[in-house]
Amino acid sequence: MCPESSWPTFLIVFLLPPIPSDLPNIPSRGLPVFISEFSCRSATMLLLHRAMVSGLRQACRLRSAPSRLCTQACSTNDSFQPQGPSLTVSGENSSTKGWRVTGALLGLGAVLAYHHHRCRQAAQESPHIYSKEEVRSHCRPETGIWVTFGSEVFDVTEFVDLHPGGPSKLMLAAGGPLEPFWALYAVHNQPHVRELLAQYKIGELHPEDTTPSTLETSNPYADDPVRHPALKVNSQRPFNAEPPPELLTENYITPNPLFFTRNHLPVPNLDPDTYRLHVVGAPGGQSLCLSLDDLRKFPKHEVTVTLQCAGNRRSEMSQVKEVKGLEWRTGAISTARWAGARLCDVLVQAGHQLSEAEAHVCFEGLDSDPTGTAYGASIPLARALDPAAEVLLAYEMNGEPLPRDHGFPVRVVVPGVVGARHVKWLGRVSVEPEESGSHWQRRDYKGFSPSVDWDTVDFDSAPSIQELPVQSAITEPRAGETVESGEVTVKGYAWSGGGRAVIRVDVSLDGGLTWQAAELYGEEQCPRKAWAWRLWQLQAPVPAGQKELHIVCKAVDESYNVQPDTVAPIWNLRGVLSNAWHHVHVRVAP
Repeated sequence: MCPESSWPTFLIVFLLPPIPSDLPNIPSRGLPVFISEFSCRSATMLLLHRAMVSGLRQACRLRSAPSRLCTQACSTNDSFQPQGPSLTVSGENSSTKGWRVTGALLGLGAVLAYHHHRCRQAAQESPHIYSKEEVRSHCRPETGIWVTFGSEVFDVTEFVDLHPGGPSKLMLAAGGPLEPFWALYAVHNQPHVRELLAQYKIGELHPEDTTPSTLETSNPYADDPVRHPALKVNSQRPFNAEPPPELLTENYITPNPLFFTRNHLPVPNLDPDTYRLHVVGAPGGQSLCLSLDDLRKFPKHEVTVTLQCAGNRRSEMSQVKEVKGLEWRTGAISTARWAGARLCDVLVQAGHQLSEAEAHVCFEGLDSDPTGTAYGASIPLARALDPAAEVLLAYEMNGEPLPRDHGFPVRVVVPGVVGARHVKWLGRVSVEPEESGSHWQRRDYKGFSPSVDWDTVDFDSAPSIQELPVQSAITEPRAGETVESGEVTVKGYAWSGGGRAVIRVDVSLDGGLTWQAAELYGEEQCPRKAWAWRLWQLQAPVPAGQKELHIVCKAVDESYNVQPDTVAPIWNLRGVLSNAWHHVHVRVAP
């Protein structure tokens, strides 16, 4: 980086030659000769300066100067025109002045030469220009792995093995553009990812090779379904959205168009007539290849189940400290009446049974990335084979075929378990000695201590999230609203994982100093099989003279688990399991 523009003055002073103490007085008749000689020298310096600036201008037209000063040096303004003393020398100290003028000009020449050197050095440090052919040739570890993004070129050789999605994902773009693959994952659109990529930049594409992004022409999301306009969108590609809070608890059963949507990849468009579900048989058993009609031949089972994303209310954790993930508010939770074949019936027909050894049922979806890697997850075999657990291979949602966003034609529904295990667009089921090897099972949806950061995290040290902790949130009134004086109505939802029934919701209007129990409503809950939420409501007088209310809620389940009062002690780097007391501040109308 070139120094600040104040440095030329310092160098000029530093390079001034000492004034000789024995300098003889120049007679008046010799003065014109001295001036003539000086003028020749100064003219030479000016010519040198002009030639140097001209050369620098040409260099700067060919190369982008990386610093403000070097750009100024190559400009056409007068900031670098010689500003030395006047060439007119008179009076008693004319000779001294002459020496000073000469020294100043020599110093300026040295400055310009130094400037030239620095600009040449800066030009060498400027980004190189590469052709598409050069980038294309760097597509193997032996040659280095290069990619482009827009007009920029990056050498990501060292990052390939560190890529969170696995080396194979990044290798798809080796020697070519990132755009078609970048669009598949929402995390790429976050600032820290762009900052990470910037560290690997090595140059620019030649202007002739810079073409418009292929994102739209190869858009894998072009065939996504139409969504309800009321949904609050957290990401478009893949689509992730939640209903507004005031609509979320209008009905005990969430209408299909308002059910929160959590997609990790593009939505597949599957033909129900050709759809097949592959169930791998047990040793000695028979593998199954089930059409939609085959599934309907199993006894139909219906159950009301609440699904909640592990990242619900993540936005509150972000207020404590930055986390990685979609900024879900309180709406990444919804309830539906699901119908389909029980998973235990299908597994038994494929010859599976409980064993003393640990085993897991692994699910693979038909949504996949460009490598063919499908979304996957797993649950323990003991849960899958337990009829009381009511795990479904669902093909109906609220009395209708599954909407495409929610897994058409078949998805898994695992009551009491985090939404990440409810695999949509189900294509394959198998029983394995270990849990699913999917990224979303092994390297995501796990909780850690607040002390763990991305430099120290060890995903193998924590179990995958299955059952979620007790949860509640306020849906009405909304934060910042103005409520009428006299009486206020507070509404919300409460739910606990593992089938644990919610037995109480406490509500405070003064930030937690005093509490009142809310009224619970909705379907009655059976102990240990409370798969769905309870909605709740509190009507309470507004304390006289209050200008603001600080409303808080907390739920208690049948095991007397209760929500923690603050977020900081449960903060984690992925922002999951956010279930602290929910706070809403409102104004009171005068």
